[in-house]
Amino acid sequence: MAFPTETVYGLGANALDEEAVRKIFVAKGRPSTNPVIVHVASLQQVQQLVADWPAVADQLARKFWPGPLTLVLPKRNNVPDVVTAGGPTVAIRWPRHATACALIASAGVPLAAPSANRSTELSPTTAVHVFASLNGRIDAILDDGPCLGGIESTVVEIGERVRILRPGLISACELEEVVGQVELLGQVEGVAKSPGQMLKHYSPRTPLHVVESVEELAELLASLAGLRVKVLPMWASPNEAANRLYATLHELDSQGFDRIALQLPPDTPEWAGIRDRLRRASSE
Repeated sequence: MAFPTETVYGLGANALDEEAVRKIFVAKGRPSTNPVIVHVASLQQVQQLVADWPAVADQLARKFWPGPLTLVLPKRNNVPDVVTAGGPTVAIRWPRHATACALIASAGVPLAAPSANRSTELSPTTAVHVFASLNGRIDAILDDGPCLGGIESTVVEIGERVRILRPGLISACELEEVVGQVELLGQVEGVAKSPGQMLKHYSPRTPLHVVESVEELAELLASLAGLRVKVLPMWASPNEAANRLYATLHELDSQGFDRIALQLPPDTPEWAGIRDRLRRASSE
């Protein structure tokens, strides 16, 4: 079942049922090397999933849960390998969305739930987006209007240090107010520990080009002369950008443009989630 969260719509199945989780991968066309986040509605459900709950995890959970933060921790043996891409850790989030929490509580089990779209395509922020991508491939869509957050959660690994595996709605600065200095993931090595680490991801059907400066944008537009190009202005704030990014790209995909182009926002912690999505969405 697809269901809303405060970030994007997720495609959920019983996280402790290997066969059920495999159906998510089939519906999305998702590679088995890409792990999925497990959604919970209580700390009791977390204890079913993790082999260790360090003090730092407790600090972050108390500050940001329920909310758009995913914690990566050592998994218990009852978590199927399909959930974790065969790795030893599991990614867990307690969403803030009331409907999502009610669904998880009603199911009585944690729900494995990546975004409810075909693999590498734009994430859905409305039930209409889900239907357009997965109609005929899933059992049901729980429609509770648009997702207000608009991009996926921040994912952090809890180990000797706190490391950001995927930037999102919670910035590095906000994390550092709770736990001190955090690291940013560089090159992915070995088994992926969270979703959002593939080079090409979150992509519209219309080719997307991103540049760093006004000068580069002018050069790009000159090189695309003769094509129907939509130039997107950047939004005024990271929150506004997150709220509108996917919805805008979904809309532009239906308008017949040959290309979409925009200048990236500043390379600052507050904009890291937006820059990450745009760079992956524009990857060949």
